[in-house]
Amino acid sequence: MEVQRACYGEGFVESAEVFARRLASPANCSLAAEQGGRIVGYLAAYRSLLGKVTPLRGDFEAVDAPNTLYVHDMAVLPACADQGIARALLAPLLHGARGEGLRHSALVAVQGAQGYWARHGYAPWALHDTAQWQRLVGYGSDAVYMAMKLLK
Repeated sequence: MEVQRACYGEGFVESAEVFARRLASPANCSLAAEQGGRIVGYLAAYRSLLGKVTPLRGDFEAVDAPNTLYVHDMAVLPACADQGIARALLAPLLHGARGEGLRHSALVAVQGAQGYWARHGYAPWALHDTAQWQRLVGYGSDAVYMAMKLLK
């Protein structure tokens, strides 16, 4: 919770109860980074479907045949920036997703992070389902759904 509060404005802070439900989800594959016994970063992710947006403050919804690693949130304490922590969190999850046969990874870029995610191979991906579009709008007017292929 400390990392989240340090990285996001109040509009994006999600409760400890939401985090606990996500960690309990059978689809969960989140990671945390620790230095000196203190959490300094995390990556909240789970197995999902391409084109399915997790609503802000929503649960990680398990699906029968996942094809996508959904990266819901990645945050690193500002004091620990530029230490490669974000890359150290993302790389093993993408590798593991490929090993599981997941064909894509997807996320919602917020707060101007589209360029950051583009450098990692993600590109804007059109949503054609009205319900998923409404979930995206819940992140604000600058939110962009992005995806990349993991397997050809």
